[in-house]
Amino acid sequence: MRLTAEAYRVPTDAPEGDGTLGWNGTTLVLVRAEADGRTGIGWTYGPPAVVPVVTDLLAPVVADLDPDDVPALWSAMRRRLRNAGRPGIAGLALSAADCAVWDLKARRHALPLSRLLGTARHRVPVYGSGGFTTYDAERQHRQLAGWVHEEGIPRVKIKIGESSGSEVARDLARMTAARRTIGDDAELYVDANGAYQRKQAIRVAHAAAEVDVRWYEEPVSSDDLVGLGLVREHVRPDVAAGEYGYDLVYFHRMAPYVDCLQIDVTRCGGISEFIRAAAVAEAAGLEVSAHCAPHQHLPVAAATPNLRHIEWFHDHVRIEAMLFDGTVRATGGSAPVPLEGHGNGLTFRADRAEPYRVA
Repeated sequence: MRLTAEAYRVPTDAPEGDGTLGWNGTTLVLVRAEADGRTGIGWTYGPPAVVPVVTDLLAPVVADLDPDDVPALWSAMRRRLRNAGRPGIAGLALSAADCAVWDLKARRHALPLSRLLGTARHRVPVYGSGGFTTYDAERQHRQLAGWVHEEGIPRVKIKIGESSGSEVARDLARMTAARRTIGDDAELYVDANGAYQRKQAIRVAHAAAEVDVRWYEEPVSSDDLVGLGLVREHVRPDVAAGEYGYDLVYFHRMAPYVDCLQIDVTRCGGISEFIRAAAVAEAAGLEVSAHCAPHQHLPVAAATPNLRHIEWFHDHVRIEAMLFDGTVRATGGSAPVPLEGHGNGLTFRADRAEPYRVA
């Protein structure tokens, strides 16, 4: 089997930012797994430095293995990363490669990936995600109104914690404006990206009680497990975190401190590890939510009984629709799972992507 990788940086359609970071472009790293005339694809969102990890470290250790033996392939790649460090760039590479291997297996057997994994549902609940701190009031209103009133998505999320938590008055004003836009029947989610301090996060939630926030994501740093637990015990919304999880131990440690575990298939170790992480969550009595990269998540999300929803993230939805044929729309609060064709149902459009190639 042959693994290759390439990176594409796509500019955002407007400046984007959250509580602790701003950006004007997003890099997608595509991995191809090839065997017997078939090609599987997987991807992650991260720096171009992911590419040589795939080609120099991972590709050699799977070259002589059976492409159907996904557990053996995953284990060989994980072992190869021992001294490189699993979290971070190496974890992104492992994740994209594992997703590509699963896609390859489905294509070799002429199956939809969703059928290969099995399904617990044929439509996956989503929430609209964007509402960046860099948006003015009109842009935020248009985005949220589009999701709720035009596409029928009854859950939406905005970013708060602006300027590392130093603009609380604007955070609260934007939450109030978001509730006014979406009305009383839609659920309002917020994501502080770890920008607040512990008691500050609790005060913000209490001050926003009238807008009925249902989901409070990373109110404090996801590294502060005790802080997450403290906030969880003192606020009404569900506290969520986990998007930076790169291995099962991370999710096992975090489970007692949150109401919903987030898992990112493009970071956690791919489809193989997503399934195991969801089982860790279920053993702790928790649901899971898939973080970003919506089309990479669809098949494994469909296979996960304790899934709450997928993050229908504005930036990634736009990029995936640009670079792949076969993407789907989320309407009425859910996205359809590809149940026909082969693999993940997507075709990478190299002709469209080439102008954005950086590695």
